[in-house]
Amino acid sequence: MAKYMIQASYTQAGVQGLMKEGAASRVDHIGQLASGLGGSLEAFYWAFGATDVVAIVDLPDHQTAAGMAMAVAAGGAVSIQTTVLLTAADVDAGIGKSVPYRPPGT
Repeated sequence: MAKYMIQASYTQAGVQGLMKEGAASRVDHIGQLASGLGGSLEAFYWAFGATDVVAIVDLPDHQTAAGMAMAVAAGGAVSIQTTVLLTAADVDAGIGKSVPYRPPGT
């Protein structure tokens, strides 16, 4: 299972819908959405500033995360940014890879 940070910002229509349905209903809906895709909602927070929502979800794979992100964005009520989250073991495995990189100009 892969872990993702979802950052979302509501459009005007999205805020109007939120005010109508309430914040708890959105948390419930996203939890059900993640569950229906074979994953789970780990955390959901409301925020001030450019980002209105930060959520952490576990999903089966990147394709599922991409499908979820596109479906949410296509709804038009929020703009969404999805970030893949890595564990220390993931980073250590990456460090162990041989990468033949050459900086520009060298």
